[in-house]
Amino acid sequence: MDNNHSFEYNYSAAQKQEVEAIRKKYLPKEEDKMEQLRRLHHSATQKAQAASIALGIIGTLIFGLGLSLCLTELSGFLGGTAMFVGIPVGLGGLVMLALAYPVYNTVLRRERKKIAPEILRLTEELLK
Repeated sequence: MDNNHSFEYNYSAAQKQEVEAIRKKYLPKEEDKMEQLRRLHHSATQKAQAASIALGIIGTLIFGLGLSLCLTELSGFLGGTAMFVGIPVGLGGLVMLALAYPVYNTVLRRERKKIAPEILRLTEELLK
């Protein structure tokens, strides 16, 4: 009787790549410095975009409310004052729309200032 209990199996190159790809999915993900730099930069712009889009949507809705007060038959419900109420409401919505871009720039500047030391540290490490 042979007591040789060894097992041998050879992988082909394609199988080895597939095994490595599967193995990579289960390993803990390590974020390299370039990915971290991209994530930090994206977080600053994402916050600024969210603030300006929210302000723009709210301003558009308020402008639409003012416009509908002026142009529709709501004067039957509000009396003759619908036009006089609709104009300031619409102008308020336009002001909010006009402020969306300055809010974007302000939030972006604030967020960039907040993460600037970390960004500079990462870029110094990457450039060396």
